Amino acid sequence: MMRLVAGCALALALSGCFPLAFFAQTGPAYRAYGQSLGTFVSNADANAVCLSPKLRFVLWDFEGYFGKKVVLSSGYRDPIHNVISGGKEQSFHMRCMAADLFIPGVPKDDLIRFAYNNGAVGGLGCYPGKGFIHVDVRDRPAGRQRPVTFSGC
Repeated sequence: MMRLVAGCALALALSGCFPLAFFAQTGPAYRAYGQSLGTFVSNADANAVCLSPKLRFVLWDFEGYFGKKVVLSSGYRDPIHNVISGGKEQSFHMRCMAADLFIPGVPKDDLIRFAYNNGAVGGLGCYPGKGFIHVDVRDRPAGRQRPVTFSGC
């Protein structure tokens, strides 16, 4: 009996560590996208090779919440790719701390709302007229409860 109780307690404790992202769905909407290290990407330039662990957890948060996989339109950028993409000189994309993403079938406003309320998101860009949002895992300024927002948020 003691082993059963201990086993149940262990299973319950570990269940909190199992990201819901592992249950995220894909389907026909994902056929148009490639993959980079198991992450869906919208183009050959979207690089998921270098994403910080904190950023990976944020992406998993999105997947777990919406029940679908994210698609990156931009991940890591080397300095040359960053200039070509119009990125800022100190872009978090070059530090493996930022991703531009969307989820097929999920309205952009829902992604923005989720990112705005996610405690791990440090920066949020919304880009009017674009189908993706930018999230990064910068440290928030002291006392700030929400992410730093820019570009139309």
